[in-house]
Amino acid sequence: MGTPEALAAGLGLARDEVRAAGRGALKVSVAAVRDRASRPGGGRLVLVTGMTPTKHGEGKTVTVIGLTEGLTRRGARAVACLRQPSLGPVFGVKGGATGGGRATVEPAATINLGFTGDIHAVAEAHNLLASLVDNHLYHGNALDIERSRVLWPRTLDVEDRALRHVVTGTGVDPRQPAQESSFVITAASEVMVVLALARDYADLKTRLGRILVAYRGDGSPVRAADLHATGAMTAVLRDALEPNLVATGGGAPAIIHTGPFGNLAHGTTSRLAIELALATADYCVVEAGFATELGAEKFVDIVTPVLGRDVDVAVLVVTLRSLRVQGGVSDADALLPAPQALERGLANLEQHLANLAALGPATVVALNRFPGDSPEEVERLVAFCREREVGVVGSGAYEQGGDGCLELAAQVEELSRSGRRSHPLYPAGTPVPQQLDLIVRQLYGGAGVRLLDEATVDLRELLAVGEIAGPVCVAKTPLSLSDDAKQRGRPTGFVAQVHRFSRSAGAGFTVAYLGAIETMPGLPARPAAEQIDVRDDGEITGLQ
Repeated sequence: MGTPEALAAGLGLARDEVRAAGRGALKVSVAAVRDRASRPGGGRLVLVTGMTPTKHGEGKTVTVIGLTEGLTRRGARAVACLRQPSLGPVFGVKGGATGGGRATVEPAATINLGFTGDIHAVAEAHNLLASLVDNHLYHGNALDIERSRVLWPRTLDVEDRALRHVVTGTGVDPRQPAQESSFVITAASEVMVVLALARDYADLKTRLGRILVAYRGDGSPVRAADLHATGAMTAVLRDALEPNLVATGGGAPAIIHTGPFGNLAHGTTSRLAIELALATADYCVVEAGFATELGAEKFVDIVTPVLGRDVDVAVLVVTLRSLRVQGGVSDADALLPAPQALERGLANLEQHLANLAALGPATVVALNRFPGDSPEEVERLVAFCREREVGVVGSGAYEQGGDGCLELAAQVEELSRSGRRSHPLYPAGTPVPQQLDLIVRQLYGGAGVRLLDEATVDLRELLAVGEIAGPVCVAKTPLSLSDDAKQRGRPTGFVAQVHRFSRSAGAGFTVAYLGAIETMPGLPARPAAEQIDVRDDGEITGLQ
C-alpha cells in the first residue's frame, strides 16, 4: 500500500488501464474513467474551501491531504483531488502546491516542477492556436479576420509582468505588420479550462473548436475550428487529458490533474479526476481555489452542473493568522496573538459561513493550527461558530498527517449522512448581469455592480454573436471579499467595478473581470525562485 501501482489496484483499476508517467506517477486512461463513471452508485463529494486567505495561503491543500489520510485511517476509501501546481506561484510568492510537513503528495519536487508535462502541453496547444491565427493573416486572411479584433493571446507558465502587453511582428514585412498582443499565465488559459471540463476526447475536440479567437470585419466570430486547429491541439493534449495518480506521504491515493487558477478561472481539478475518485472511493476530497466567494461558488455553479453531482460536505479552512489579518494586523505580525484584531476578523468568517449556507452543503470549520496559536483565541473562534450552529475541529495535518485529522474525518463522515446537498446560487438561464449582481450582493456583501464602458461594449458584442449563455466566472482579487485587495474584514456597501468581459466559449462560461486583476501576474521583490537550487547529487532544495 502506498505506491501508485498498489493504489491503482486498490481502486479497482486494471494494469492495462494505467501506465507509468515518470517518477512515482501513473496516468489513468480516459476510457477507464468513463467506464467507472458510467456505473451506478458512487462516493460522497467533500469540498475543501476557505476564508479569505493571506498571500501565503491558509492550508487547504494540507487539509485535503490530511483529511484524505484521516478518512483512510478510519477505514474508508478516500481519494484526494488536487490541481497541478503552476510554475508561477512555485517561483513567486506562495511556492509549491504539494502540501507541507507530514501532509504532502509525492514526489513533491517533481509535481511542483512540471510533473507529467500536462501544463506544458496546455501552453503548447494554446500557442499553436496563436501561431495559426497569425499564419492565417500572413497567408491572405481568407476568413477576413479584423487584425485589431484578434482576441487570442500567448501564454507562459511563469509570472512575467513585462509580457502583459506586447507588440508582435517587426512591421517590415507588409504581410506581418506590428500588432498589439498579450500573454496570460497558462493556468488562466482557456485551453486549461477546457482540459479541466472535458468529458472525453470527442468533448475535448468539440470544446477546443468552439474557442472564440477573433472577429471578422462584419462582426461575426472566428473560432479555432475555422482555422482547422482542433485536431492538432487535441493531439498535443492527448496524454494531458489522462488524470495523474500519485500517493500522499501517508500512503493514500491522490489524483492531481489540471490547474486552472481560482482567481482567474474556475479553480479546481479536472472533471475526470473527480469522476474517477467518486466512482472508485467512498469519499472524493477536492480542493477549490481560494475562498468561498471564488472557489466554492464556481465549484457549485460551474463544476457541479457538468458533473451532474452536488457537494455533500464543505470543509471551511480557517487560521487565526488570517482572522488577525482580516482584523487589521499586518502580515508580518499575523502569527502573534491579537485578540482584538481576531474579534474584528470574525466578521470575515461570518460572511463565508453565510456563503456556504447559501450554497447549501453541510459545513464544518477546520482550524488549521499553527504553533503560536493562542488558546483564548481558539476558544473565541469555537464559541463564535457554535453560536451559528457550525462545528469547529482542529486540524493538525501539517505536524501529524492523517493522525491529526481523525476528528475532522469523523465530522465529515457524520455530516455526509445529513442529506444536505449543494445547489446553484441562481437558476439556469439567468442573464450574466443578474448573476453578477446576485453574487456580489449575496456572497461578497456588496451593493451591486457597475459596468465600466469597456465591459458594456464587451457584453454588447457577446450578445450580438450569441455567446453569453451559461454561468459567469468572476476574476477578482482573492485577498478581499470585495474587488479591492485592500478592503479587509467584511466590506459592505461597495459597488463592484466590472472592467471587462471575455468569453470562454469552449468552457461554456463568461469571465467577468472585477477590479484590478491581471491575467499575467508579476514576481515579488524576493521571488521564491531565488531559493531553489540543485545539489551535486541531483536533489532539489529550496522548494517552499
